[in-house]
Amino acid sequence: LSVIDRTSHGRMPMMSASGRYVIVYNGEIYNAMDIRSSLFQGGARLRGHSDTEVLLEAISQWGIRYTLRAVVGMFAFALWDRQERRLTLARDRFGEKPLHWSRTGGSILFASELTALRLHPSWSGTIDRVALHGYLRLGWISTPRTIFNEAKKVPPATLLTFDQHGQLLQEETYWSVAEAVRHGEASSLEGASPKEIDATVEATLIQAIRSQLVADVPVGAFLSGGIDSSLITALAQASSSAPIRTFTIGFQERAYDETQHALSVARHIGADHTDLQISPRQALDVVPELPRIFGEPFADTSQIPTILVSRLARQSVTVVLSGDGGDELFGGYERYRDNLRVRGLIQDLPPALRRPLSQLIMAAPPGSWNLLARGIAPLLPPRLRSPLLEPKLRTVAPCLDASGDELYLRQFSFWMEPDALMVRPPHEWESLHLPAALEWVHDPVTRMMLIDTLHYLPDDILVKVDRAAMAASLETRAPLLDHRVFELASRLPLEETYANGQGKLVLKRILARYVPTALTDRPKMGFGVPIAEWLRGPLRSWAEDLLSSEMLRKDDLLRPQPIQLAWEEHLSGHADHAQAIWNVLMFQAWLQEI
Repeated sequence: LSVIDRTSHGRMPMMSASGRYVIVYNGEIYNAMDIRSSLFQGGARLRGHSDTEVLLEAISQWGIRYTLRAVVGMFAFALWDRQERRLTLARDRFGEKPLHWSRTGGSILFASELTALRLHPSWSGTIDRVALHGYLRLGWISTPRTIFNEAKKVPPATLLTFDQHGQLLQEETYWSVAEAVRHGEASSLEGASPKEIDATVEATLIQAIRSQLVADVPVGAFLSGGIDSSLITALAQASSSAPIRTFTIGFQERAYDETQHALSVARHIGADHTDLQISPRQALDVVPELPRIFGEPFADTSQIPTILVSRLARQSVTVVLSGDGGDELFGGYERYRDNLRVRGLIQDLPPALRRPLSQLIMAAPPGSWNLLARGIAPLLPPRLRSPLLEPKLRTVAPCLDASGDELYLRQFSFWMEPDALMVRPPHEWESLHLPAALEWVHDPVTRMMLIDTLHYLPDDILVKVDRAAMAASLETRAPLLDHRVFELASRLPLEETYANGQGKLVLKRILARYVPTALTDRPKMGFGVPIAEWLRGPLRSWAEDLLSSEMLRKDDLLRPQPIQLAWEEHLSGHADHAQAIWNVLMFQAWLQEI
């Protein structure tokens, strides 16, 4: 997707002026003009104005490690050193751009899409059962694994170097979350006033946004009307002499529709807004395309609206800004608050009672807790008369005998025991964790934000956005993931980010200078779809085909009984297993495509 220098000078593969290096590259270097100036001062002469050439000549003059520490951007590239006969694969700091590799038939294969590796004549892929185990639990596959044993992902902020025979010589990181957090702790803004902090964060965000507005094609922004997208769009509009094109989609189901919120924000800041109301039929038509678009099993249901809003935006622009990263960097997820509440509940329970109580709650037949709640409701004060008692209990119950990071992991696990689903479960599996260098971080909210930054952000959020947008030939840019923003966020006292169950405090204060609080102060909606209702309605026939005993047994990977039990409970309305079922469906649908 050509965005900067669309002439012949920007074409790839590109050879350096010295003739030593050849590069193929995907992404954008946002500070390319600054690096270009430094290269000119060093005597370099560039042929075009593409950021590809800037990156290549910087590597040629400064070396790859110094260059990668100097660049600001999102990227994945392969660099061939013709002199040393070495191949280097590299990926950006947060993993915005994908990069897969495999050693197959005596060759090293690399590609942005996993599907591309499978086209090689000698490819032979087998399912990685550890990856499948993690996928069933979470709905995404953790780096560096892919669904295949034979292929891996290059981790974010990492260089892999191979010799000419395909042997991996070195794996190293050129930037790390741990180092950024440690440096932030040492240079904390503790003691600075909220006004000073707001000014520093705002200036850093404006710098990031202005650099990401540079393109030789039209640029717009995704706008949901929430904190992150509203702030990015408002600052972009303040930096632009023309109205910013903004895009939102909505659904007929009001609980999932954000179009009016987005329209109100767009009108206030003077953006050129486009929204589209999507019918269930339009949304469901996307479902058969999901295995092709994502290349491996992926089950974040917001993949559907992300695809649709990308297609809408591509009708008018080639690049869009997004608000991705705000929740991870500035404490925006509601599950942080929920986690603290569950921690408090667990602490109040005697340790000997925690596991038995968890087992009792989960063993009760579907609907029984709601029946009990209705029976005793007249005896309870109004604030405790909740019709959602059962789903809340079944969400909390698996967490009662957990603690620390495992407690947090269980909060967003959809199958708590994937072993029960698998014909041959792996003997061991990987859990999400912080690297040893961050073990000194004890504050629970800070730990949760770091877990999300290291795992959920690159393996779910950024996968979803990149694949959905690139399938529409649209480039997305995330100003909040400028690494200088993360490094600044690491310096902020926690109370400027998260306090009293509320996150993004500094972002909200800055946004209030551009958009009235009344337009954005509302419960977080996310980017969801009514998947529970769709599975009981228009998707039921498709789902039942994939969940039949014959289909589940076909590849000798999954056991039908627990899956079909969950499906029956979901259809009856006694339980909402929509996301757990969706995880299985996306795997089954993907299996039919390979």
